Amino acid sequence: MRNRHVLLIAAAAVVPRIAVLLHERDRIITAFTEKGDDFAQTFVHHGTFGYLPGEPSAYTQPLYGFFLVPLYWIFGRRWEVVGIAQILVALGTAVLVYAIGLHVTSSRGALLASLISTLNPYLVWHDVHVNREIVDQLVAAAFVLCTVRAVQRRSFSWACAAGVCAGLGVLGNSRLLLVPVLLGVFLLWRLGRRSWPAAAALIVCAAVALAPWVIRNKVELGCFAITTDARALWKANNLQTYHVLASGHWIDDVKDPHHPFDPQEARDLYRETGRKVHVPECKNASHYQHRVYHFWREHPGAKAKLMFQAVRMEWGPRTTKTASRPERGSRVDTARKWIEPIYVSLLFAFGIFGLAFLPRWFAVLVLALLAYETLAAMVFVGATRYRVAWDFLIALSAGAALARLWERRRA
Repeated sequence: MRNRHVLLIAAAAVVPRIAVLLHERDRIITAFTEKGDDFAQTFVHHGTFGYLPGEPSAYTQPLYGFFLVPLYWIFGRRWEVVGIAQILVALGTAVLVYAIGLHVTSSRGALLASLISTLNPYLVWHDVHVNREIVDQLVAAAFVLCTVRAVQRRSFSWACAAGVCAGLGVLGNSRLLLVPVLLGVFLLWRLGRRSWPAAAALIVCAAVALAPWVIRNKVELGCFAITTDARALWKANNLQTYHVLASGHWIDDVKDPHHPFDPQEARDLYRETGRKVHVPECKNASHYQHRVYHFWREHPGAKAKLMFQAVRMEWGPRTTKTASRPERGSRVDTARKWIEPIYVSLLFAFGIFGLAFLPRWFAVLVLALLAYETLAAMVFVGATRYRVAWDFLIALSAGAALARLWERRRA
């Protein structure tokens, strides 16, 4: 039975993404790319993880760049390489969701959860393009599974594995910095005070996974940092942000006419003229962090408005749409407007209903992680792309609900 389930999950994960990949093949590596792609190219060609040869950078969360480096190094930067690799990652995520489901609901519920998760229309399109959220999903599913196993087996080694995976999750998304602490507290709550060695080991293993990157940044850039892109945090926390987002634009449209020269501008200058300019990333990061703290302190009302706006954008069933969104006005945009909201509305409805059919301790874990993601959005900014990596948690609840409804109908 389980072998048939895995084959069905594989077909559901792979077939629609292959179709999208073939349709989008001319745009996979020519449009919608992001920083990790630039970093991976520079590393493969020049041995430097950054924008410019000989200029190391931490101006992005590194995990996706690490994912791309071996692909580009071994197979070259081609659309089929990126697309197939990311389809395999999506398949891995679907299988991990199924594995989690087998521990917290019936086999039918696990199957339904995996199918619901992997057939999300947003992900089917998004997963084959160059985007860092593809690895965020895989790592999140991995540390949730490890945490479940640590709880069920009272296992020290599974707690350590959860810590390593959570540390990798932070390398993929710096918003998750406190997730290892959350998981450690959860273990203590579920297993009691005697589990403190496992909870402590989880946090320590997460720190160990982070350490090489953070130490590298101290040595090569001058500061302990996961990312030096504090400008993005400032773009999400200033007096312009609310109106920029409310008008249908993205935080990249926030104006900062007197900003320090940043690594992306140095990249553009190098491409145009061949001239390299050193950017003091740590100094720039401190500059923007100070501006963010000043905004929070001096404009608490404006920050409160941004927090409510972020929650609305994060959890609204409609896909976050901006004036500069890819495929604007196309059939993909029509799918964003109608198909995805219907899917998400049903997912949320069955997800809420299904919490009653999950083990109480796992429902607490689901709600804690979703609450954490919501708080992170309130600090930064909310968008579908940030939430969708966590939709598998809601899918597990929805799968349990649908399986229970099926059983009652048969009875």
